[in-house]
Amino acid sequence: MTALITLSHGSRHPRAKEGIRALTEAAAEKLGVEWADAHLEFDRPTLAEAAAALSSPRAIVVPLLFTRAFHAKVDVPAHLTEAREHCDLTLAEPFGTGPDIAETLHKRLRIDAPSASHATLFPVGTSDAEQAANYARLADNLARLAGIDVSVVQATRGDRRFVDRHTHVLPLFVTHGTLLDRIPPHLSASGPLTTDLADVVANRYRTAEKDA
Repeated sequence: MTALITLSHGSRHPRAKEGIRALTEAAAEKLGVEWADAHLEFDRPTLAEAAAALSSPRAIVVPLLFTRAFHAKVDVPAHLTEAREHCDLTLAEPFGTGPDIAETLHKRLRIDAPSASHATLFPVGTSDAEQAANYARLADNLARLAGIDVSVVQATRGDRRFVDRHTHVLPLFVTHGTLLDRIPPHLSASGPLTTDLADVVANRYRTAEKDA
């Protein structure tokens, strides 16, 4: 049996790891496989530690990343090389910002703020122009699904201007993080996506398993 390992960025937030574990367990339950969570920094286990602790001889690693910037291009391959000393690992595609993520956000919006007339997508942020454009495309896709205007405010770019004080904020966060504290308290806001992403993780696993 091929195990599932999720690989998160990691966070100093005290509740970050519990969200990752809940997501990983929910996805593994859908797949019926052994699971482990791993982290690039701040949290443990590392990918190598998680791979070494598995009873399964093989695992598929799903990066819990919405961008294909530095972490996806540099950190993930480096951690994968080290971890392959302990287990036969296949790397799945990260989350990205495609249609399945737009649909996940739309489902959350319908639950948390079904009558919202405006939404603000709130990602961690990036200095990469291509990734910033991907955020904009995700907002456009979400706007088409929801039938309302959707803006983008990046948490790490110093832009905390929410264009509509009556907006509903949708964090593009896998789990709890210190940057979520930047959402103004007077605004309506959802929490991190956590287990809402279980189907996406399971689908990334299945695709990687089929293509391996």
